[in-house]
Amino acid sequence: MSDLFDVAGLEADAPRPLADRLRPKALGEVVGQDHLLGEDGALTRMLRSGRVGSLVFWGPPGTGKTTVARLLADETDLHFEQISAIFSGVADLKKVFEEARARRRIGQGTLLFVDEIHRFNRAQQDSFLPVVEDGTVTLVGATTENPSFELNAALLSRTHVLVFKPLDEAALLKLVIRAEEIEGRRLPLDDEARAALAIMADGDGRAVLTLAEDVWRATSPDETVDASKLAEIVQRRAPVYDKNRDGHYNLISALHKSVRGSDPDAALYYLARMIEGGEAPLFIARRLVRMAVEDIGLADPQALVVANAAKDAYDFLGSPEGELALAEAAIFLATAPKSNAAYTAFKAAMKTAREAGSLPPPKTILNAPTRLMKDEGYGAGYVYDHDTDEAFSGQDYFPEKLRRQAFYDPPDRGFEREIRKRLDYWAKLRRVRGGE
Repeated sequence: MSDLFDVAGLEADAPRPLADRLRPKALGEVVGQDHLLGEDGALTRMLRSGRVGSLVFWGPPGTGKTTVARLLADETDLHFEQISAIFSGVADLKKVFEEARARRRIGQGTLLFVDEIHRFNRAQQDSFLPVVEDGTVTLVGATTENPSFELNAALLSRTHVLVFKPLDEAALLKLVIRAEEIEGRRLPLDDEARAALAIMADGDGRAVLTLAEDVWRATSPDETVDASKLAEIVQRRAPVYDKNRDGHYNLISALHKSVRGSDPDAALYYLARMIEGGEAPLFIARRLVRMAVEDIGLADPQALVVANAAKDAYDFLGSPEGELALAEAAIFLATAPKSNAAYTAFKAAMKTAREAGSLPPPKTILNAPTRLMKDEGYGAGYVYDHDTDEAFSGQDYFPEKLRRQAFYDPPDRGFEREIRKRLDYWAKLRRVRGGE
């Protein structure tokens, strides 16, 4: 509903952020999403076929999700309705659905854009199902989080997920050029500073335009700013990293796989990304300990010692000195010989323990503190290993119904090469002494 201020048109003269003034008027003006909007882009093909169903736009902030949704409504002649999951509840959804049904009765469809759709709980997400199924609304949900984890399977099955990519340097600088055209003046940055501006924006088109405005406000037309001066003006924008959500899991996964892949340089890079993004150092330390036991194991028994020592050193020193201990541990783990033999052996043993049930150990290796237990054969025939040649009796310690199992198979690598030799030798002795 319009009020007197709308009728008077006073809002048109109000100051507007540069990002709002540069908002594209057509899908062809959107930068950085050619895989969606290029000649053979996924969304272009949908529009060409005349079949655009409900969608989920997944991508980081400032990549054009809201703009594309608005322009998509124009392209498909649908009424554009926008809500935010942060500010909307069940009553708001009911009202939006009722209004969409009313429009449908007079032949007008509705494109409902839901920003931050992952913020809705399961019941709220389920409320979209009937209106999506019967065509009351064409739903376009936007999320910065992985839809696989954050959206109901039922809702996901009724939508098509389109991934929006962070804007690369070329796309960001294209936005800067457009801003210069609208402003009628050049951004007073040298080439190095322009590249630095794009890096600071971290793939966010809205951010690069906000940073450009900061530069114009802080400079005079006749000066040229270099990269170091730029950093002083804009105070460097923090990296996009939410330690409680997707970025958190992506970077720790990248760190873990870099260590597993024996790449210390990549491991240091992702470690630095996490620390720079504000990740809790002790969370990183715990994951380093896990890497030591899961991916290095007994190939280098010192790996667990070093990882634990790094955790203790951080506890003792704090930041920033303690971060060097984490870096040293990451390098040590990445350059250590790798083995998951202990990890694999434990999983196999757990599987057997679950499947075999509560089998009793052989009575031979059970203590017999009472006469009754001795009479029952507890401890009978047990051979004390230290009383035998080479301190190895070769007895079978598994339950009689299970017999011997082989879980641990150390590779011929690192310290496990020596363990392999011992196990092979003991297996030979066991055969000689009739233990198997």
